[in-house]
Amino acid sequence: QVQLVESGGGLVQPGGSLRLSCAASGSILSFNSMGWYRQAPGKQRDLVATITKDGSPNYANSVKGRFTISRDIAKNTVYLQMDSLKSEDTAVYYCNVYKWTTDYWGKGTLVTVSS
Repeated sequence: QVQLVESGGGLVQPGGSLRLSCAASGSILSFNSMGWYRQAPGKQRDLVATITKDGSPNYANSVKGRFTISRDIAKNTVYLQMDSLKSEDTAVYYCNVYKWTTDYWGKGTLVTVSS
């Protein structure tokens, strides 16, 4: 079982920045991948960004050039730096770990982009 604790959500104005953190209860090097998904009201949960065991990032087209995923192996933590935020980035952001054939999810953190 993998437990995930997210932090860093909140209210930000358009054009602003936020950084999300997700701490895992195990070595992130044992995970196939780790990253972030988001779900806006009335919509499905979509991939935002993930990073594989070997450190390769993958981004949704909608966030390329604005969001950056990174990790701290010693802290078993993944970060999502979100810059140039837009109103359409408003959603609940969920941390995800994919290990073997199982997905693990955090409880989610709300990001609201509004003036």
